[in-house]
Amino acid sequence: MTMLQQKRPVYVVADNIISSLGFTTGENFVNLKNNISGIRVHEDPILSPAPVTISRIDTQEITSRATRFMDSQNHDRPAAAYTRLEKLIILSMHDAVTSSGVDPRGKRVLFILSTTKGNIDLLEERNRTAFNHRRLYLWELARTLGTYFGMQNTPMVISNACISGVVAITMAKRLIQAGLYDQAIVTGGDIATEFVISGFQSFQALSPEPCKPFDLNRTGLSLGEGCGTMVLSAEPAPEQINIIVAGTSISNDANHISGPSRTGEELSAAINQSISEAGLSPTDIHYISAHGTATPFNDEMESKAIGLSHLADVPLNSYKGYWGHTLGAAGIIESVAAIHSLREDFLIRSAGFETRGVTTPVNVIDRNRRAKLTTCLKTASGFGGCNAAAIYQKL
Repeated sequence: MTMLQQKRPVYVVADNIISSLGFTTGENFVNLKNNISGIRVHEDPILSPAPVTISRIDTQEITSRATRFMDSQNHDRPAAAYTRLEKLIILSMHDAVTSSGVDPRGKRVLFILSTTKGNIDLLEERNRTAFNHRRLYLWELARTLGTYFGMQNTPMVISNACISGVVAITMAKRLIQAGLYDQAIVTGGDIATEFVISGFQSFQALSPEPCKPFDLNRTGLSLGEGCGTMVLSAEPAPEQINIIVAGTSISNDANHISGPSRTGEELSAAINQSISEAGLSPTDIHYISAHGTATPFNDEMESKAIGLSHLADVPLNSYKGYWGHTLGAAGIIESVAAIHSLREDFLIRSAGFETRGVTTPVNVIDRNRRAKLTTCLKTASGFGGCNAAAIYQKL
């Protein structure tokens, strides 16, 4: 057994998802079970000069909820003092922390923020005088959020492309197991902006319709806005089905700045290591929550990696067809959804999938169904060749 295996388990004691499908995990999971997608065509010149197909959270609803919440807390700064992304993160963190019973002001509580672009919308002309330019810095964003909740410890920021959320969970697990903290509040968030959308448009990577991961007729990815929080603890939560973060791993292709490995060997290595750290074997994995961006190269690489790790027969889905690709939030909100699938023994259809379009015959879930589930693998891949994997296990 490794040193990490000998240490105490790390439990997921509370969570939250905010997306186009709702402001709580419960709202989101009900919509996922009903196979409702939040991806729509949006005509907004602030985002793009042409219509763009994305998953977007209603701005008026964000403002309304944040204002009501902050007014009820008698907070010394009004909701208007916070950016759109900051309001989302505050709402997500509050919901999860309240459910967990963890005091964020505790000396042994760590806050980890996962984001790829943070307050990047402050670069836009309409926002340049609304907030101090320092809020563009990710560390300043994290400090602002930590101060809001009265946290004593310096926040940690993880910004490692699209694996950021899984890396943040990995770091939280390791730091708790090392005995440095008792709890960690792990939050991921990103919003759709002109900067982000134009970047993906320059790659010609955006689909004109809701994305179709692993499908023969996929035409690219869909971007999405999202925010999610997981509260991890060295102690289990009472009166709930307990889930542990059983194993995690990170690898890199060293292949290309934007193109993934052509063999899948490096993601497979991360998958294998996470399974080994969990003390399991491939036959113990019951379900895979894949990265599944619906781009030709990512889906092909990921299917090859899953095959190399002897998991091709394991039921697999991607949540990107429901939420779009939420960047720094993806690894967290998709982990939360996977955890609730474990708790409910329920597999959710992979939205947009009809006909297999990858060379390795992975077992994509094409309809909702009940199944006895104990363990789940979550995978993630991103620009720069980065890969991550996490194993969640129901006790």
